[in-house]
Amino acid sequence: MVGSGVGARNGILYKTAESLEAAGRTGIAALDKTGTVTEGKPKVTDIIPEKISEKELLILAASLEAKSEHPLAKAVTERAEGLTVTEVTDFKALPGNGLTAKLEGNILTGGSLKFISEKVKLSAEIREKADTLASEGKTPLLFMRNNEYIGLIAVADTIKEDSAKAIRELKGMGISVVMITGDNERTAAAIGAEAGVVNVVAGVLPDGKSRCVDILKKQGKTIMVGDGINDAPALVTADTGIAIGAGADVAVDAADIVIMKNRLTDVSAAIRLSRATIRNIHENLFWAFIYNAFCIPLAMGLYGIEMKPAYGAAAMALSSFCVCMNALRLNLVKIHDDSHDKKIKQNYSGKELTGEMKTEEKTMTKTIEIEGMMCPRCEAHVKKALEAVEGVESASASHEEKKAVVTLSADVADEVLKSAVEAEEYKVMKIW
Repeated sequence: MVGSGVGARNGILYKTAESLEAAGRTGIAALDKTGTVTEGKPKVTDIIPEKISEKELLILAASLEAKSEHPLAKAVTERAEGLTVTEVTDFKALPGNGLTAKLEGNILTGGSLKFISEKVKLSAEIREKADTLASEGKTPLLFMRNNEYIGLIAVADTIKEDSAKAIRELKGMGISVVMITGDNERTAAAIGAEAGVVNVVAGVLPDGKSRCVDILKKQGKTIMVGDGINDAPALVTADTGIAIGAGADVAVDAADIVIMKNRLTDVSAAIRLSRATIRNIHENLFWAFIYNAFCIPLAMGLYGIEMKPAYGAAAMALSSFCVCMNALRLNLVKIHDDSHDKKIKQNYSGKELTGEMKTEEKTMTKTIEIEGMMCPRCEAHVKKALEAVEGVESASASHEEKKAVVTLSADVADEVLKSAVEAEEYKVMKIW
């Protein structure tokens, strides 16, 4: 196919003919942030320790982040080059939240403001500082040792040089653009404003990206553009998945189209080429139809004219020649030139897109370690007490595991949950 050949020469790989056709029908583009809109090469900008030295905070943070594959983790470990970093044990990555591991008998935990604030009480000053850094487009990473907050490290990523241009081109083609990220709302909004994205969905966990794409698909044909392991489910869910070639192998495998040159403008180019190919196919169908529409009646003698077989063969050859020459015109398409884009009015407003996402019920879970439960009857008491709390959707308790798990439909403070349990004369050890 000529279209896929043109794409390959420009670093755009269409895996199937269906993906070449589907890209041109796109109405919504969902973009991952890190590594897609931004460079994916963040740098440490601020180190703010609490009760320990800046050097010690950096060593502990780098020890924890050393086993993580996230770009933000790499920024921390690069900043700690030259320092003695100790290998941790029992390392666990909590997707969309943070990390935890053991170091010399201590439990290290790192992650977002929301994640850490659920584990330890943070002062208003710390929260304000984190919010300020986030509003500057930086990502604050908070760390704690055992049950004590030890400091904050801010990391900033820069948007790609061509991101704003690519987003502007997509909008000019009548495509609504949505940025989906796990970052907090302030950081995401700052990056979105710089890139020109109005519709930003922040605080999305990895499995939430595919749910967001599902919602967008109800509004129109949706492409998902991503580069990381966490983006793979969303790439599969989308009508067309587009992977950045420099990203993770699993993302490349999951995508329908691969952008080999790591340029976001190649996304608009891929859509532009798809539209040109569809238009070319329609033109070829016209030429094939028009020859048959005129020549078949002649061959049947319907007009009182006898058509010799040689003339029919010549007309057939001419039809094929026109179709082939028209198809080859795709080689002349300038896929990075937006001057001939049809300026279509966007079919989907930001309110339609983000409104339905925000109306989707958001739930979270908390685990409560409880002392004093001895039997199923105790479990029933705890379950009833927790489910009576406003914002608790459901609860389950186990006296054997000495814990209860609550599913929340609203943000419920740990103190409220603790009070509900201890009112039944059980002791709450911790909540996470």
